[in-house]
Amino acid sequence: MQKDTSTTAPSTTSGRIRHRKRSNEVIPEVSKANGTQLLVNDKSKYKSMLIRAYSSIWMIGGFILVIYMGHLYITAMVVVIQIFMAKELFNLLRKSHEDRQLPGFRLLNWHFFFTAMLFVYGRILSPRLVNTVTSDMVLYRLVSSLIKYHTVICYSLYISGFMWFILTLKKKMYKYQFGQYAWTHMILIVVFGQSSFTVASIFEGIFWFLLPATLIVINDIAAYFFGFFFGRTPLIKLSPKKTWEGFIGASVTTIISAFVLADIMGHSKWLTCPRKDLSTGWLHCDPGPLFKPESYSLPGWISHWFPWKEISVLPVQWHALCLGLFASIIAPFGGFFASGFKRAFKIKDFGDSIPGHGGITDRMDCQMVMAVFAYIYHQSFVVPQSLSVEMILDQILINLTFDEQEALYWRLGEILQQGIQRKS
Repeated sequence: MQKDTSTTAPSTTSGRIRHRKRSNEVIPEVSKANGTQLLVNDKSKYKSMLIRAYSSIWMIGGFILVIYMGHLYITAMVVVIQIFMAKELFNLLRKSHEDRQLPGFRLLNWHFFFTAMLFVYGRILSPRLVNTVTSDMVLYRLVSSLIKYHTVICYSLYISGFMWFILTLKKKMYKYQFGQYAWTHMILIVVFGQSSFTVASIFEGIFWFLLPATLIVINDIAAYFFGFFFGRTPLIKLSPKKTWEGFIGASVTTIISAFVLADIMGHSKWLTCPRKDLSTGWLHCDPGPLFKPESYSLPGWISHWFPWKEISVLPVQWHALCLGLFASIIAPFGGFFASGFKRAFKIKDFGDSIPGHGGITDRMDCQMVMAVFAYIYHQSFVVPQSLSVEMILDQILINLTFDEQEALYWRLGEILQQGIQRKS
């Protein structure tokens, strides 16, 4: 009897554990012959589509509201998304039994996360913060000191976390602790490092954040609908429901949308003007040559069939085509990477915070890849490479003390006077 009891209890416990894991595992792939993994053959696809559409409407509505509120609120939204993504990924390899033996160890992960956030956002937002407090001498000196020692502060926080980790190493837990340490740093590099480029693009003009993000959403929705109604040919084994019909249809839709949306967004100063400070007021600026329409004459055979003899195009629309091309062909590989990652860990979704979509990370896989490309493209092909007055002033305000700025002011005055005297 004792033997029977001892064998039954563990088997029941293991059965429960297997049951819990099975609910989160990816459903095994079926044979390609029956094709039941494709959306076009999914019997419950209309129910899942309604749930997905309902969630999408709420997300898009909230997104539009945040865009209307401005740069700071968009930045706050990005930060909240990053925190939720980090939470989902931290929990992915979390083991409750080991965590109970390591009190405070989970807090160490967040220490590294917020240290990285302070370092990255401090470098991105410091010029805007200086411009915001320039009128107040006390705040200006305080902010200037913090910016000057910003790297030292962040490094000190990181080293304190590193020492914290070493001092809390526990016998028989080394493998788990070092695994968590490496996993935390991978999250910081792959997830936070990529998505932080989004904030840098926001302050260059909401246009450079909104257009790439919208193109990813359009590509995702178009791929879903084309695959929903026409998908027959599987695209990649990592994502059995992805089809060539959905991929090609989404690519054409995304590229056309990029050209059209760039024209619509390009006429709004709220979207195109860069933000030089951290205020929330309305923006007024010279839109620059990228957002000033240029006329192109159409060939005679086109004007013969259509009433237009010339068309007006914003130069930024040609750049938008490059963004659309990347969003439709390259960015989906972020989704394929996430699919492979989930299969490696035998999970269906990273979370369940968005009905019909999974977790926040499931929605941001392609967005992260797109955010990096949009920022690099903007800095390489859009921003003038030569120094401008605004760039020099930013460096002066950040790197020089008030006394040094005053000395520079008088020195420039002397140089200008000498130049005037030579001309006269």
